[in-house]
Amino acid sequence: MSIAIYILLGILGLLVFLGLIAPKTYHVFRTIEIDSSKAKVFPYLKFLDKQSEWSPWAKKDPNMARKLTGTDGEVGTISYWNGNKEVGEGEQEITKIIEGERVEGQLRFFKPWKSESDCYMDLEETAAGKSKVTWGFSGKNKFPFSIMMLFMSMDKMVGKDFEEGLQSLKKQLEN
Repeated sequence: MSIAIYILLGILGLLVFLGLIAPKTYHVFRTIEIDSSKAKVFPYLKFLDKQSEWSPWAKKDPNMARKLTGTDGEVGTISYWNGNKEVGEGEQEITKIIEGERVEGQLRFFKPWKSESDCYMDLEETAAGKSKVTWGFSGKNKFPFSIMMLFMSMDKMVGKDFEEGLQSLKKQLEN
């Protein structure tokens, strides 16, 4: 009986230790330069319907159910989706717009697991007719999910999707 107690205390101690050293936050972002003016690029960032035209997740499940509430391109607009295992279920809400420069939002995932993240898209002019888009998101790793982040990388999990989406945006705007 006492050996079982020591084993349980050891497991508990290990979980507490891992919880203490595990990453508490994440921030993933990617940037791309596009041969297009800010005026032409910004609507593809501001309007949630336009985002679906270049979103990597829309390509992973073209049949996903989508619902838009509010006035697209305005603070408070929510885009809800429910798709296959690759895209899951969730919603994105526009929380702040700095016209021509930045769109901020909140991502709320319901499936495959519940989580919330802050997302953003920054736009800056790098030269006449050239724009730089930065797409990112950040959030907190809650216990016990934070322990899994010791063995997984949010950057590796989502970064490739951001790269794919930005490449699709670039291709669409430069054609």
